[in-house]
Amino acid sequence: MRTVVVIPCHNEAATIAEVIKAALPHVDEVVVADDNSDDATALIAVDMGAQVVRNRSCCRGAGVNTKRGMDSVSADVVITLDGDGQHLANEIPTVLKPLLDGDADLVIGSRFMGEYKIARYRKFGIDAITWIYNLGRRPKILDTQSCFRAYGRRFLETFDIKERGFGFSTEVLIKARAEGLRIIEVPISCVYHEDFAQNSCMNPIKHGLGVAWTTIKWRLKMELFGKLKHQAVRQGEE
Repeated sequence: MRTVVVIPCHNEAATIAEVIKAALPHVDEVVVADDNSDDATALIAVDMGAQVVRNRSCCRGAGVNTKRGMDSVSADVVITLDGDGQHLANEIPTVLKPLLDGDADLVIGSRFMGEYKIARYRKFGIDAITWIYNLGRRPKILDTQSCFRAYGRRFLETFDIKERGFGFSTEVLIKARAEGLRIIEVPISCVYHEDFAQNSCMNPIKHGLGVAWTTIKWRLKMELFGKLKHQAVRQGEE
């Protein structure tokens, strides 16, 4: 089983070397999807033994960057994690295990399955988005915003990322759930820097509202698609 890590990032020169170093022992390849960094991120990644897929236009967003990284590889499993050091790459085996055991098609490394420390305003925003995702559906997810994930072959062969920004995080979960893919969460650690800018360059309120709207949009799209698909099946049976 060929396993590849994809690290979407922008201006992570201070941390990318340690992330790659920790990830390499657990996978066949590390790909850094660099979103037009103006620091040494790409050069450091190459020196550390990673493949670099670089977007040379203006910053295009997490969704575009994640898709670019995924599309650049041939793999049975793709693991995504952040390049700023908040995810511990030595926990890759934990996130991989449900896929390797055949119990899941998509695994989320959840920050909220044990003890955690996170700013209240950030947790409030995550909870609001997760509530929108969970409303009226099962199985329930605790952490829809974690991008430390493992995607299995069934997902990789079936779905495409459409959202340019961080809204892709719920887009892919909504699509996977609609098609009956098995989604499992496993506990992970998460390191938050005192300086929020080291974890994100986006305004947290604007970011949260944008992802919430995207979650609503994709729920409506997929539920309409599901109804149309059901009607087509019924008409075919008649």
